[in-house]
Amino acid sequence: MEKFEKVSGIAAPMPLVNIDTDMIIPKQYLKTIKRSGLGVHAFAEMRYDDQGNEIPDFVLNKPAYRESQIIVAGDNFGCGSSREHAPWALADFGIKVVISTSFADIFFNNCFKNGMLPIVMPQEVVDVLMEDAEKGANARMEVDLEAQTVTTSDGEVFPFEVDAFRKHCLLEGLDDIGLTLAKAPAIDSFESQMEQARPWV
Repeated sequence: MEKFEKVSGIAAPMPLVNIDTDMIIPKQYLKTIKRSGLGVHAFAEMRYDDQGNEIPDFVLNKPAYRESQIIVAGDNFGCGSSREHAPWALADFGIKVVISTSFADIFFNNCFKNGMLPIVMPQEVVDVLMEDAEKGANARMEVDLEAQTVTTSDGEVFPFEVDAFRKHCLLEGLDDIGLTLAKAPAIDSFESQMEQARPWV
């Protein structure tokens, strides 16, 4: 997992509330267990028509937002079924940060495990960030995980809270496997001691 430090870029405004995991990645794309290749299907039913053509009005199809790394979303983002493919799809598209007033618990937890930062902000702050995101390509937002701040294109700074352990994991690029591998010397030492103490095991 890549280390997460700062993200500076265009933020896509998605004011719709209750964006669920089926909207993020429809069920027909859940057959794979690979994390790559899902980005093209993110928000598929909103991005494409029945013939597979892009719907011009969808925010991520607009030229200003095609390279977005940040989403400013409506309330209760990531609700619905507990599919890990949802954060996989967003990450593969290039999204690194999602800002909302609230998230579904499982989606929220899965974001951290996949190198993404979900940020919970009060409604009045999300309103300001949404308005900034709607400026398009002329507005670059910055998210600084170390400082725990979001800075608008106008220089307005908003602090956010994040669990200290999850912050550490993102900054160091540690997923569950990485956390285990970090303990490899202690694990090897323990196994060596057990081989000597209990050779029959």
